[in-house]
Amino acid sequence: MAPSAARSLDRPQRRRTLDVETLVAGIRAGDRTVLARAITLVESRHPEDEALAEILLDRLLPATGASERIGITGAPGVGKSTFVDAFGSFLTARGHRVAVLAVDPSSQRTGGSILGDKTRMARLAADPNAFIRPSPSAGTLGGVARTTRETMLLCEAAGYDIVIVETVGVGQSETVVADMVDIFVALLLPGAGDELQGIKKGLVELADLVVVNKADGALREAAEQTARQYGSALRILEPASPVWRPPVLTASAKEGRGIAEVWAEIERHRRVLEASGERAARRRAQQVRWFHALLEDRLMALLRRDPSFDELLPALETAVAEGRLAAPAAVSRLLAAVGFAPPPSTVRPRVRSTEREPEADRTNA
Repeated sequence: MAPSAARSLDRPQRRRTLDVETLVAGIRAGDRTVLARAITLVESRHPEDEALAEILLDRLLPATGASERIGITGAPGVGKSTFVDAFGSFLTARGHRVAVLAVDPSSQRTGGSILGDKTRMARLAADPNAFIRPSPSAGTLGGVARTTRETMLLCEAAGYDIVIVETVGVGQSETVVADMVDIFVALLLPGAGDELQGIKKGLVELADLVVVNKADGALREAAEQTARQYGSALRILEPASPVWRPPVLTASAKEGRGIAEVWAEIERHRRVLEASGERAARRRAQQVRWFHALLEDRLMALLRRDPSFDELLPALETAVAEGRLAAPAAVSRLLAAVGFAPPPSTVRPRVRSTEREPEADRTNA
């Protein structure tokens, strides 16, 4: 039998075996193989898989929410994966179960992704108390994958009490991951004077904790100086939380130095925000924003499933590019074609009169 034929027979069989009860039982038992299959399910855009994933998440929801959700970002070369490897190993050695959701950037041209983060976390990858799931960003903004939130819930239901999201680290588009974690950690390079200029407000203002990594060898003194500079600069910024001002630490993932101090600050952050009620309020707000993000994603998916969408889109794009049609009018035509809006010709514009009303009419009104 040809390989393609074998794969076509395989898919229906795979879907039949992915029943909700089996998945729920396996995830609650901490079965990593079942967890990996469930994550693949929620990442799928196949309508049957989406329906099954929705039921699965609803069933598992009561078992979620107890973990510490940590976002870690930083520019390429700052050592994010090495830091996560050292940090995660530190946590598992203290009895924690750690899930790492490592997001790799996808090629805008081919859509491919290297997914090499797992190879840079050698200790954690071999740790029975750790689970690493690399995923491509697939064009999703904010340094995360499309289903990072859902994957996080699955890991929590599987008993992982710490979930780390290692982001793409593309600069100032990290607001999405900051909006799905309890604490957002920004890693910086020693001697990053260009980053200090203007304080990189888009990223650093989001951070709850700043860590200057690679504070070892010849870079140790530069790292300490950078930490002092950022500490001084952050004091002039208005903190995002009224009860927490982001500390600046130094660490060496290579030598394992400073890791315990990072964890101590994360624990302190949790205690402070729990005492003020801000942690619970932040979680509630994140849930609502997740709902809105999913709503937009589902609406776009519905649009793309309509044959009229693909038929009209190229012509409308060309018309907009050539200046023959304004973008708002093109959107209206496309939505009308798929039944999401009335045709533009049936909408009667409301013209407001520029004449002054008679004084008596205004008085009577």
